[in-house]
Amino acid sequence: MTRTHILLLALAPAGVAHAQDVTLKPLGEARLRYENVDQDGLAADADALTLRVRAGVEAKAGRWSALVEGQGNLAIIDDYFDGLHGGATRPPIADPDNIALARAQVRYASPLVTLTTGRQRIALDDERFVGAVPFRQNGQSFDAVRAEVTPAKGVRADLTYAWSVRTIWGIDGAGARQQAVSGDNLFGNLSVATPAGRLAAFAYLVDQDEAAVQGFRLSSQSYGVRLDGNQPVGKAKVAYQFSYARQSDWHRNPNDYAADYWLADVAVDLGGPRVGAGYEILGADNGTALTSFQTPLATGFKYQGWADKFLTTPPDGVRDLYASAGWGWKAVGPLKGVTLQAVYHDYRSDRASRSYGDEIDLLASAKLGKVTASARYAHYDADTFATDTDKFWLQLDWTL
Repeated sequence: MTRTHILLLALAPAGVAHAQDVTLKPLGEARLRYENVDQDGLAADADALTLRVRAGVEAKAGRWSALVEGQGNLAIIDDYFDGLHGGATRPPIADPDNIALARAQVRYASPLVTLTTGRQRIALDDERFVGAVPFRQNGQSFDAVRAEVTPAKGVRADLTYAWSVRTIWGIDGAGARQQAVSGDNLFGNLSVATPAGRLAAFAYLVDQDEAAVQGFRLSSQSYGVRLDGNQPVGKAKVAYQFSYARQSDWHRNPNDYAADYWLADVAVDLGGPRVGAGYEILGADNGTALTSFQTPLATGFKYQGWADKFLTTPPDGVRDLYASAGWGWKAVGPLKGVTLQAVYHDYRSDRASRSYGDEIDLLASAKLGKVTASARYAHYDADTFATDTDKFWLQLDWTL
């Protein structure tokens, strides 16, 4: 019997005591996405039309709740390398066919503490270190116990022990791309509200305890601080975030290294037009593979461009200088939340400051009823790292 099952059974009697007050909430969502990738060095493009469906139910009784959710992903058009099946003659699109139990959790919530046990999604801070990878069709979840404590107004402690990471590779995952990666992962975050924003100190201990996954070389301990907030400036709203962390090897990692992480990001919302800029550094140590700052549990799609060239940090690290501009409308006729956005990235190595390349990302999205439609485009222009790549997406999201 797994640790998840034991914990669920241990909590079951409390839920039964409140059975007469149970309310049920259905859960459902669907996503249809077309993705095309044209990558230099490969003769054929990749074309994927995938349909992801999630369905489940949440039961609540007083301060207790239980949730079960299944998901499936089907490749309707599968002219792509999904990372697991076939040869890599086409560019990779990491959305393999899958059917799985996405979440199975029990939660107790009071004003002081929220306890969640079982298979769950976890997204900490900006998801740079621990995230749910929502863009990929299969997503990422954790078999874990999590405690969120609010001992005083504005003070919050978030502690998690996760013994298994359920990856985006699904039921056929194997080798370096496993269905699940076991290990004793510990995530701690203590934050306090200040006039300047929320100030947090964190410790993320990642234990990738599977020899097939880079020979344990993705196990690390990261300690850092983060400030994020926003302030009105005239009619504008200025949002900002600053972060620093120090990472080193942990547990069975055979490498002996230390590397730094820095982030400075500022965005200005003028009530329609929006502009922003930032600088993110994932530092390097000695230039040996996997001795640079790594974030294997992050929601990587949010960072360093949508072309996904830096999901594994290069041996010499990466410096990402970026700027964005866009416009948002609350409504345009029947459409709600209309957004246009463009982002430019300039990538360089942390060691020796070599130019890796640059990237342009474009996004248009709008919502009609319960359906959100979006179109994305990414163009990576290689200099000394990877190869020129163009990606294009059309996506429809529906939520119950």
